[in-house]
Amino acid sequence: MSSKPFVSDIETIRKRAREHIERGAVTAGYGADRDTVVNLLNEALATEIVCVLRYKRHYFMASGIHAKSVAAEFLEHANEEQSHADRIAERITQLDGAPNFNPDGLLTRAHADYVEGDDLVDMIKEDLVAERIAIDSYRAIIRFLGNDDPTTRRMMEEILAMEEEHAEDMATLLEELGKKGEPARPARKTH
Repeated sequence: MSSKPFVSDIETIRKRAREHIERGAVTAGYGADRDTVVNLLNEALATEIVCVLRYKRHYFMASGIHAKSVAAEFLEHANEEQSHADRIAERITQLDGAPNFNPDGLLTRAHADYVEGDDLVDMIKEDLVAERIAIDSYRAIIRFLGNDDPTTRRMMEEILAMEEEHAEDMATLLEELGKKGEPARPARKTH
């Protein structure tokens, strides 16, 4: 524990809080370049949206003997990626930015690729690659933020932890399935 006492000029803090109230959560004490952070978060948002779309396709296209359990994992991950996208969009608005949901240029803004995969094993591999891309790019964002924006950094650290879990899940599925992938096609509906 530090022997240095906590000293704060509460009157100055109160005065600053009344200035520029239209900025909401972005106070004079915000240390990051807000525009850069909003741009990075919009790239992360695009990455999450692309991951939602890829996982959803994989969920619906999974077929074969192992499809049911793997599809359930795809759906769970799609829902978690959607939750990440929602958190990121909310943080962008807290920083007085606008979340970019425009489908035009979505793939150029996203760090991850959208690859459909030919069979169950290919789908898992592509999801694992995308998770690994997100992990590395989110680590870079976290390093960039440092102590300048602890709220965004903490959010990205929490999302990073989930992405690492997703990667581990995909690696486990890949190990379990080995080379037993089935062709990707919609399951036949029985009435």
